[in-house]
Amino acid sequence: MLDILKRIHRTGMLSEALPVHDGHEVHVRRIHQRLHRVFGRALRIRHVDAGSCNGCELEIQALANPYYNLEGTGIAFVASPRHADVLLVTGPVSVNMEEALKRAYEVMPDPKWVIAVGDCGACGGIFGISYASRGRVSNVVPVDATIPGCPPAPLALLHGLLLITRHPRQP
Repeated sequence: MLDILKRIHRTGMLSEALPVHDGHEVHVRRIHQRLHRVFGRALRIRHVDAGSCNGCELEIQALANPYYNLEGTGIAFVASPRHADVLLVTGPVSVNMEEALKRAYEVMPDPKWVIAVGDCGACGGIFGISYASRGRVSNVVPVDATIPGCPPAPLALLHGLLLITRHPRQP
């Protein structure tokens, strides 16, 4: 125990330096302000994994961390499509998820938006259309915006939320 205390005394306090301010946070803050101005505090997102590899899901979960702070803008994920404004769909639509995706879309209240996330959701990716896959999301439900990337970065996901603001829907 005494050896550890001596080592601590010799070494001193160790901590990391503050991160360099690269302007990225300012860009994220501007996106948050625009989303708040367009949607107020009422935007709710329902995520549907239609058959993805979970790469996109990891990036979507990053939106909840303190750096991106999606919930700080009043935008939140919900458990039911009945409470959602946006359907965020990842992966190529597998045959087993086709009906579930259609039902989730149908029970959403109007106005509703659908965002296809990742290369698989946007164009079917490497899977395309086969006996097990229906391909891209727009083959099953209407899509308002696509976010390319494999997987797309959290900042690209925020930009995708801004894309749907350019497509006003009427109830």
